[in-house]
Amino acid sequence: MGPMDELPLFPETAPVWAERWHRLRHAVRELAAQNILIGTSSWKYPGWLGWLYTPERYHTRGKFSEARFARDCLREYAEVFSAVSVDAGYYAFPTTAGVASLCAQVPDGFRFSFKVTADLTLRQFPRLDRFGPRAGHPNPRFLDADLFCRSFLAPLEPHRKHIGVLMFEFTRFAPGTWATPSAFAEALDAFFHQLPTGWQYGVELRNPELLHPDYLAVLTRHRVSHILNNWQAMPDVGEQLAVPGILTTHFTTARFLLKPGRPYAQAVSLFSPYQHLREPLPQARAAARQLLATLTARPATTPSPPPSHLFVNNRLEGQALETWLAIVSPPAHKIPPTTTST
Repeated sequence: MGPMDELPLFPETAPVWAERWHRLRHAVRELAAQNILIGTSSWKYPGWLGWLYTPERYHTRGKFSEARFARDCLREYAEVFSAVSVDAGYYAFPTTAGVASLCAQVPDGFRFSFKVTADLTLRQFPRLDRFGPRAGHPNPRFLDADLFCRSFLAPLEPHRKHIGVLMFEFTRFAPGTWATPSAFAEALDAFFHQLPTGWQYGVELRNPELLHPDYLAVLTRHRVSHILNNWQAMPDVGEQLAVPGILTTHFTTARFLLKPGRPYAQAVSLFSPYQHLREPLPQARAAARQLLATLTARPATTPSPPPSHLFVNNRLEGQALETWLAIVSPPAHKIPPTTTST
């Protein structure tokens, strides 16, 4: 069974999807005018065909082409959204040709926020096949500023106008990795001290004990954004927003990824292929609205600060498009879930 077999599209449903498409696009543009760029975690989801993506665009010889979809759907994504999180950056360093190809498909003002490659953010390599002989061993290039500048920043440099936040996601550290939260903060301080300015940097934690005043002080000193995040073992975004000093610089980054307490693999199993919103999370939506209200209430400055970036993942509620539409729609226009999880 292919993607098109999973997506029955009936003529009577077309006006419904078209109306939602236009409402979402309008909201994205209104927020972009206020220096807030919103998007999703990645974009190559066949489950979005018939909602965000026009199936006929990806037909070859009368049939849906997965290869054509993967190659070309970014253009259609950028007709609605103003930003996207490039999660693939976590698994491999970007290449000059790859970044150029992405940037050629989007309009002016669109931004790619890249997850920084795990070779720089893992203190020890997990025991996974993809790490080969490095699995289970300490990482000698952890927070290596020279490697970051040479292998990560250099391919992005020619396309800076399209680059958003460079996101350092620190996978959950094992107990005892850091003697104290301050030790982690000191390692970050030394690292960011070596990096060039002029880029937007953000740090995402997976260990709640590291969300410490010393950590926030380091980010504030280096003008780095703490990435507000919904994740399995972290306090949710609403709780993080209540932490004094959590907005560490003049732009903000947030990623709504998972229902707290839910493992990633379970979310994939529950929600794939991400055709419909399945499990509304009122608390996450309320936190997103609270954050948007905070950002839109900030006084205008000259010059304007870099844009804030907010991302929603399919694994949060089942389908990121409908999650975003529910967040930005007036209460009277909230969209009910298409189906429910079992």
